[in-house]
Amino acid sequence: MSTAQATWPAEAGVGERIRTEVERAIQRNLKGLEFLSSPAPALGQSPKDVIHTRGTMRLYHYHPMADEIYRVPVLLVMATTNKSYIFDLAPGSSLIEFLLKRGYDVYVLDWEAPRQSERHLKLEDYTLDFIPDCIRRVQQRSGEHDVSVVGYCMGGVLSTIYAALHADGPLKNLACFTTPIDFTQLELFSAWTDQRHFDVDHLVDSVGIVPPEFILTGFSMLRPASTVTGNVRLWENLWNDDFVKQYRMVDRWSNDTLPLAGDYFRQTVKELLWGNKLLKNELRLGGRRVALSNITVPILHVVAEHDHIVPRAAAAPLIANVGSRDKEEVVLKGGHVSLVAGPKAVKRLWPKLDDWLGERSV
Repeated sequence: MSTAQATWPAEAGVGERIRTEVERAIQRNLKGLEFLSSPAPALGQSPKDVIHTRGTMRLYHYHPMADEIYRVPVLLVMATTNKSYIFDLAPGSSLIEFLLKRGYDVYVLDWEAPRQSERHLKLEDYTLDFIPDCIRRVQQRSGEHDVSVVGYCMGGVLSTIYAALHADGPLKNLACFTTPIDFTQLELFSAWTDQRHFDVDHLVDSVGIVPPEFILTGFSMLRPASTVTGNVRLWENLWNDDFVKQYRMVDRWSNDTLPLAGDYFRQTVKELLWGNKLLKNELRLGGRRVALSNITVPILHVVAEHDHIVPRAAAAPLIANVGSRDKEEVVLKGGHVSLVAGPKAVKRLWPKLDDWLGERSV
């Protein structure tokens, strides 16, 4: 059943249904021309200051929107493959705007494309250097010692590793969205990088920086029919301005994939995907063992019920293995992206994050 058919009133007669479908067909053609000719929507428009830049790293501080601000600032950490504006698509569709209006002091750790001179960046650089550096800047800017960290996908992995290696703080709370811990459960990624056929050393040594096209191809392999399915859904809903607006914003973000530092990619494949060392507590960074049990701060992990990128089986061990007494896993309807951005996120994830952080930010 098409989306258009599904929205017909049950009592509608044949004539009314025909008129509705004809009107929507006309709208599809008109909107299709508009879709093809209009520029991509502007994203990430919430007012902010760039308070620190360093190589690939960008640290933003967003302008407050509430009279009263929670004491504990919040640092959002994005995966190194994507831009952080998924948190700030547009007014009314922005997690950052929502948090600001709810009274949070919001900072975001974002990334730029690494240059060839940065091809040797590793997990150590992100978790023992970049994140701690940003937290020090947040402390200086806010005047507060405690900081809450929120990580999305691989940004959650980096945040989790940081938390495990900095058990003495200054981390106040840790929230993760769709964060993989058992990498053996990322079955399609594992198939894509099967060490019997995939020579990661040859790739990295040849290119230095892993191009975004390679990353996008890997994601496409996860769901080969997703492009066709997405185009069909777009066509069926071209008459719907709200759907088209949301589709264009998320589609632009999805295709705005960043290249990866070669050694970081090599390390992720060998240590995490092949060795599953994060779950086994065998990962060593900077001469220190990353033990999930070292994490004792309050922790929230939100998992998407229909996540084809990070299925629940890959995410579940986080809460099971941390040493925190105050810990919670929540499974919400949605996919890997719709969990965080879009109409479902507005009703499900955002209020949950607000309730959880609010109780622990005073």
